This record gives sequence, structure tokens and C-alpha cells, in this order.
Amino acid sequence: MSTIAFLGLGVMGGPMAGHLARAGHRVTGYNRTASRAQAWQASLAAEGVKVATSATPAEAVADADVVLACLGNDDDLASVMLVDDGGALAAMRKGALFIDHTTVSPAIARVIADKADALGLHAVDAPVSGGQAGAENGKLAIMCGGTDEAMAAATPVMEAFAARIVHIGGPGAGQACKAVNQVCIAGVLAGLSEGVRLAQATGIDTGKVLEAISGGAAQSWQMENRWETMVRGEFDFGFAIDWMRKDLAIALEEASAKGVSLPIAALVDQFYAQVQSAGGARQDTSALIRHLPEVKTQ
Repeated sequence: MSTIAFLGLGVMGGPMAGHLARAGHRVTGYNRTASRAQAWQASLAAEGVKVATSATPAEAVADADVVLACLGNDDDLASVMLVDDGGALAAMRKGALFIDHTTVSPAIARVIADKADALGLHAVDAPVSGGQAGAENGKLAIMCGGTDEAMAAATPVMEAFAARIVHIGGPGAGQACKAVNQVCIAGVLAGLSEGVRLAQATGIDTGKVLEAISGGAAQSWQMENRWETMVRGEFDFGFAIDWMRKDLAIALEEASAKGVSLPIAALVDQFYAQVQSAGGARQDTSALIRHLPEVKTQ
């Protein structure tokens, strides 16, 4: 079993770190907000997890075989891993492994991979899909970028919380794949939102509609897991719109750099901006339906 430092103990990172502890790894958690780290430790008291008491992530990772991160965005990742004073990457011992589960740009993933290589470290960019429920249930889909050697070391660690692990390609490939993932989800949620509103407007039983169409070509994870809550106007779970817009910005920027047009993703991003401005920033991505006027059922 490995000695692990996990940086970022939020709604995704906290459960993932817990699965590592239950798998028998020696886990130390680090969070910039100390109270969150302490709450995480209390919830896993039986597993013997520790909390780093250091002021910097550098001190938290010094003795780790494996360092995992699940942070917010490019700036957050850079401030924890790459800063000259107290950055974690330079503090890792030679031969250690860094696995980044943050959804960030392919560009910063490649920067980290290059710096890790220069320091004698292994690095894998490994964004995840499956949301809070996937993290809590240990059933995440993980898309990975890195060398074959880095993946061989990372895979047994990630198996503690993964339903599927796919090595996409070299450094940055996992993040590029995550951008594709988010574009696909955005399109599905846009169609699902309009389908729910149409069902409501026609007055037919929305439960029967779900029963009928979820068994055919219209079926999707979003339909199976979000149709009923969208009908009820419940959005207090899952992956927040703030984060979806951050991810779509990465996808749209990557597409622009490659000369690719993503008109549907760009339009859905505008719809999300409307829901954000109406107070839905921290609601689940299925709150996209809120950009469509409510209809009275007949």
C-alpha cells in the first residue's frame, strides 16, 4: 500500500480520498480551508486518516509516494502545485507520482507533465466524470493522459474509486477528453430540458414519458438520473453550473485554437449564463431547464 497525500477535500476529493483510505492506503489530506480538512478527518476517524497541519502544500507532500489533487481551475492548480514558494510539485520526492483529478486546460496539464519529468517525477492528468454521486460511490469514469509508465503506476491507485479508467494518450490528452465529455453533456441536457418542457406543455404524464422513452434511443444517463428531478424543479445536488461553465470555457478555447466551431456548446453556455444570473450558479447542471419558461400542466 502507498503513502498518499490528497490535495483538495471538496465534494469530489473528499470521498475519493476516503476510498483510498478504505482500500488500505495511508492517506493524509490537505485542504486550503482547514475546517473542511478537519471535518473530512472526523468523518473517516475509523480509517486512521491524517490531516496535514502544514501551512503549505509542499510540506504536505514531502513524504508521499503518490500525490493526488482535485482542485478548482487552472489558477488553483498552479497556486498549489507550481508556485516557487511552497509549491507541491517541486517538494515531491524523486520517483513519486502525481495524479491530477482537477478539470483544467490541456495546456497546464502539459506544463505540469514537463516540469514533473524534469524533476524525476511521474504525472498523469486524470479528470473524472460521474459527479458527486460517482465520487461517493467509487464509480467514477477517469480519462487519463500521460506516459505508459506513469499510467502503470497510477492505475492501481485510481481503481479505489473508479468504474472505468481509460488511457487516452500523452500528457494533456485526459483533459482534452474531458472537454469533449462536457460538450456532449451540454448538448444532452439542452435536448432533455426541451423534452421535459414539451411533455409538461402537452399535459401527458411525464413519468409515463420517462418510462417509454428511456427504453429507446433517447435514453441517456442524464435522462435516467435527472428527468424526474427536473420535472420537480429540484437542483440541489450534483455538478454546479459554475463548474460546468468553467469546463465549457476550456472546451470552447481549445476548439477556437484548433479552428473548430462548437455552435451548440456556445449556445448552451449562454443559456447557463442566464441561469447563473438568475441565482442558479451553484445549482446542478440540470438546472439548465430554468432558462426555459415554466409551463402549466394540463
